[in-house]
Amino acid sequence: MSVHDELASVQRCLDDLSRSMGRLEQQLGTGGLDMRRVRLDASHLRESVALLKEAASAQTQPRKPELVTIPDTPYDDSLWVDIDDEGLGARDRHAP
Repeated sequence: MSVHDELASVQRCLDDLSRSMGRLEQQLGTGGLDMRRVRLDASHLRESVALLKEAASAQTQPRKPELVTIPDTPYDDSLWVDIDDEGLGARDRHAP
């Protein structure tokens, strides 16, 4: 199964859970601490599945690479005056 199918299956299970909780609330009442806790947990699950759906849809959409234009003109030599030649040591010093 694809991720989309799995998430749809999870959503159907959450819908079934919601219907079952509705029937339980009719029998037990909505005022109990346990029922409120279950309702809140189911709500958190719905939010988490919604976040997963957003993340999955963002992953499946191809991203265009960000293009960086590199100019053909040479760099200004004054940018490199205060650095040492990499791997060669400083200009005014000699190797031991």
